[in-house]
Amino acid sequence: MSPTPSRTLALIVLSAASLMTILDGSIVTVAMPAIQHDLGFTPAALSWTVNAYLLPFGGLLLLAGRLGDLIGRRTMFLAGNALFTLASLLAGLSATPAMLIAARFLQGVGSAMASAVVLGILVTLFTEPGERARAIGVFSFTGAVGASLGQVLGGVLTDALSWHWIFFINLPIGLVSVALAVRVLPADRGTGLAAGADALGAALVTGGLMLGIYTVVKVEEYGWAAAHTLGLGALSLALLAGFFARQATARTPLMPLRVLRSRNVSGANLAQMLGLSAMFAFQILVALYMQKVLGYSALETGLAMLPAAVAIGGISLFLSARLNARFGARAVLVAGLVLLMAAMGWLTRVPVQASYVTDLLPVMLLIAGGGLVLPALATLGMSAARPDDAGLVSGLFNTTQQIGMALGVAVLSTMAASRTGDLLVRGVTDAAALTGGYRLAFGIAAALLLSALVVAVTVLRSPAPAADRPAPAEALNK
Repeated sequence: MSPTPSRTLALIVLSAASLMTILDGSIVTVAMPAIQHDLGFTPAALSWTVNAYLLPFGGLLLLAGRLGDLIGRRTMFLAGNALFTLASLLAGLSATPAMLIAARFLQGVGSAMASAVVLGILVTLFTEPGERARAIGVFSFTGAVGASLGQVLGGVLTDALSWHWIFFINLPIGLVSVALAVRVLPADRGTGLAAGADALGAALVTGGLMLGIYTVVKVEEYGWAAAHTLGLGALSLALLAGFFARQATARTPLMPLRVLRSRNVSGANLAQMLGLSAMFAFQILVALYMQKVLGYSALETGLAMLPAAVAIGGISLFLSARLNARFGARAVLVAGLVLLMAAMGWLTRVPVQASYVTDLLPVMLLIAGGGLVLPALATLGMSAARPDDAGLVSGLFNTTQQIGMALGVAVLSTMAASRTGDLLVRGVTDAAALTGGYRLAFGIAAALLLSALVVAVTVLRSPAPAADRPAPAEALNK
């Protein structure tokens, strides 16, 4: 059965909103030197143009997802989109570092509110397995495009206009998304705050996640063994442990622990955390390798990575749904992870003097495995979500995405820098030392993907056909 025009338009709205938030995660990185020059950021403070966005985005996803179930996912999506759009205007108008950091924080809050419920809305709109798989493929396509387009667009806008326009570009997208969402997204009343208004649980999980993400993004500055890292890391784990203890005893828990009893919910989130740790670090580290070792400009780097975005986007848009339907989401996930492992293995041999065609283009094509992995994980992760838990499971899925990306960048960047430092001490040239560090990081990324593959094979199960699928309450216990 073909989706109705209103549902197709709803999918476009949801995908456009996702594209906007993903774009914003990468578009700033290219413009950071211009922002520092214009606003007078110190080198240490400049990182907060990124961190001020990541902290609320990653820390509030789980809370926003549950609140979406309670007050209505459409309401949460509209409020988040509106806040993000307003914050983008403030960011573009910023004249001081403090104003920009505050606007970026508000952008992160709005992103969390909107992103947390997108998958929850999508799976309630598209209930038939085939059309749901196609919808998830389209949704994953926009994610792939946004991740790579951000770097290209950031370079073009900053060079042609000014860094202010990397934020102003969100305004037309946000305004149109809100206007259309009011018309095409189904109204849902939610179960009411009384069904899960756990204020203490909300404080524990939000504090634990935000503190944990802050600890991870500061690892490069302090190191893994520093008192700062160990102390805040331990406090973050204690807060999260307190949250889970609270959920086991609360009368109206923020996150009913039954959702984690599903093999597919827990397994897909773990596999996603491991896999995205490698994939996001790939995006960052390959870009650094091109610029610092090969001498590419920011725009050249973005264009060089476009084949990866096209390959991932094409696979997720045109093939993933058919393959999931024919072979099952788990089999497709396994195939995608194998391709990604091959890409990382290829990168462990990159030379100091590389040819793009022979040394990097094959990687950009192999990374197409991401177009199989992301839709399959979304299908598996949302397969057992009850209607009244869809926002929560969607928020959980997005939370593990953010944690995986933050951990991946922190771990792999730190290991690469350490290896580079060791090689420099031995008298190796700068380019060779940097290359050696990146090779090590790509090897670790391959190991992370292997771990995700083990989880996929041993834990995950492809969803049963609709006729054979158990009732939602039974599915969450499997």
